[in-house]
Amino acid sequence: MLIKCFGAAPQGIEAVIVSIEVHAVPGFEFTLVGLPDNAVKESHERIVAALTVNGYNKPRHTLTINMAPADIKKEGASYDLPLAIGMLAAEEEVQSKLLGEFVIMGELSLDGSLQPIQGVLPIAMAAKKAGFRGIILPAQNAREAAVVKHLEVYGMMNLQEVVQFLNGVQSFTPTRVDTAAEFEMHAFSTELDFSDVRGQENVRRAMEVAAAGGHNILMVGPPGAGKSMMAKRLPSILPPLTLDEALETTKIYSVSGMMMRKKDSNGMASALIVQRPFRSPHHTITDVALVGGGNNPQPGEISLAHNGVLFLDELPEYKRSALEVMRQPLEDRHICITRAKMKVDYPASFMLVAAMNPCPCGHYGENNPIHPCTCTPAQIHRYMSRISGPLLDRIDIQCDIQPVPYSTLKDANPSESSVTIRERVMRARSVQQQRFATYNQTTKSPIHCNAQMPPRLVREYCKLDAQCDKLLAYSMDKLGLSARAYDRILKVARTIADLAGAENIMAPHLMEAISYRNLDRNDWP
Repeated sequence: MLIKCFGAAPQGIEAVIVSIEVHAVPGFEFTLVGLPDNAVKESHERIVAALTVNGYNKPRHTLTINMAPADIKKEGASYDLPLAIGMLAAEEEVQSKLLGEFVIMGELSLDGSLQPIQGVLPIAMAAKKAGFRGIILPAQNAREAAVVKHLEVYGMMNLQEVVQFLNGVQSFTPTRVDTAAEFEMHAFSTELDFSDVRGQENVRRAMEVAAAGGHNILMVGPPGAGKSMMAKRLPSILPPLTLDEALETTKIYSVSGMMMRKKDSNGMASALIVQRPFRSPHHTITDVALVGGGNNPQPGEISLAHNGVLFLDELPEYKRSALEVMRQPLEDRHICITRAKMKVDYPASFMLVAAMNPCPCGHYGENNPIHPCTCTPAQIHRYMSRISGPLLDRIDIQCDIQPVPYSTLKDANPSESSVTIRERVMRARSVQQQRFATYNQTTKSPIHCNAQMPPRLVREYCKLDAQCDKLLAYSMDKLGLSARAYDRILKVARTIADLAGAENIMAPHLMEAISYRNLDRNDWP
């Protein structure tokens, strides 16, 4: 007897349908082929225990199970359920007529209960694309899969429920999720607000410009000046995620296993990532943890920050190698991880927000008689040199941040709220979407903000009149700005003009953009 059922194997943030073929002949052997890893091979013992506990007979035949395609590695315990169902169907304890209509995935406990699995959203999307009627999986994963429209999602608690459903003994109601309601409820909610910030008008402005154009930003200032506070509030002024962005972000969190731990405001399992991510890894992070990889590749922090913010506090304290591996993803907005037998591609389009002290002791330029700077010029130069020029080249905005005086801290009047700032940011982003609409229709790598403009579009949309051209030439010569700052200044100036509602870049917009290149100046240590 030959039985066929279906599962899926996550590949990056996508999934490939896996056909599970069970061939039964008289005997008492068990053979599993199709490039399974050790966890899949061990499934036989878990399945036999679960069958026995739930009153099903042990397999009475020699079973040969093939997991096709054989060139794709199958990993983890999520194949327990389809393998068990295939074995029961081969023993004629499960009717096989529905097996071709559903993708089945789930990890089995020894008592037959189903445990949640990773990569559910890509699996559900692959099932819909392949034309399956629905998907059967653990109840804890049902809401995540139900985000996919026109797909019947059945969340089951244990093996018995799956068998009863397939045999037509008991009917179950498919899980449904109102995606629009999820967005409406959570998209604009935030716990942190810029109204909590006192003073720092120049940095608030730099943050607004960065959010409006999707620019990377570096804050340089002494300890306690508010760098981390400002960075954590940046997501509150970014435009809300679109549905496509939310689905792509959710897929990343799904394959990394982090969706299983996320709960909504009602304590239910999250169905969708509806807020822009904010990731803040410690400076001791490894290269692999930052960009992704491993023997069984997993997304790194730069991918978990996709469509959101990656905050690197104390930037010079990160390993040089960890910082350097970010250079390519910052430019290409994705990371390709290649191994001997596989290659996966993870998206990594994020805003980099970095913070650092101006010197090792943190007090350079502060003019504080109580805490004077004790660093020598050589020490300051060595400290700043930990950040390479190519990496600095990818940071559009560099701004100083100074401690807030007591008179400003005690001011009871709230600052401008995140809602007000976000409205201006969204208007500027709307202008950019219209600007790049034609370009995005003809390219495989669409751009969504000014920071992503390639050189050709910079020349097209960042044209300067004679006065601005003369001003930029003088500023670059007078301030000792490097050639790498040229494109960055034009992109930031374009964003400032968009915030002002100006069609062309004017002198004030250009001067403000130039002021955001602090680390390129000759007078910096």
